[in-house]
Amino acid sequence: MSRERVIQIERDILSKNNGIAAHNRALFLANDLLVFNLLSSPGAGKTTLLVRAASELKRSRPVGVIEGDQHTSNDAERIRAAGVPSIQVNTGKGCHLDAAMIGEAYRQLPLLTGGILFIENVGNLICPAAFDLGEACKIVLLSITEGEDKPLKYPDMFAASSLMVINKIDLAPLLEFDFGKTIGYARRVNPNIEVLLVSARTGEGLGALYAWIDRRAWHQRRAVEDIRR
Repeated sequence: MSRERVIQIERDILSKNNGIAAHNRALFLANDLLVFNLLSSPGAGKTTLLVRAASELKRSRPVGVIEGDQHTSNDAERIRAAGVPSIQVNTGKGCHLDAAMIGEAYRQLPLLTGGILFIENVGNLICPAAFDLGEACKIVLLSITEGEDKPLKYPDMFAASSLMVINKIDLAPLLEFDFGKTIGYARRVNPNIEVLLVSARTGEGLGALYAWIDRRAWHQRRAVEDIRR
């Protein structure tokens, strides 16, 4: 197959996906729902962070989670054990979630009007960067056990994300990790990316994350009100 044909097929796939994502986004906004697409390498701590964050955020608003993995329902079961509704999406050989999968999974969740939907994407820093799911924004999670140069190795992911959350900071005394270098690398590929430091295990930094989420909710609500005027 020619290179031009491959490029055209990729464009067709993304175009179809983007149309479904636009429909998802309109539905989410109509339901006053703030949606985050959470991305990372395997083992960075996405599910641990979500279990803790969803458990705490559900005290003030509806929260739901869509879990993406190639196989098993382990992560969705962990979320449900915390008292938060969760739908598992298994992609088989696929390396990312797409907008159609999210639309179908969302229809299986209870109504979350005025709340938050977290989408935990399949663990990798390549494929999910290109696929819009209808989210308000992408959040990339980076563990300090992965090294400082991930933003340079996988620039598309960090360029597409609004927030970089550096996780496992409780391990910093045991590791040689340069936070300033990592943040500098991330802002080299995305000058506007925001950065937060957290430990999903101890809870350190999660208050700042929740405040960031509250600000995003406020801005989205204001934007929707302006559109409706």
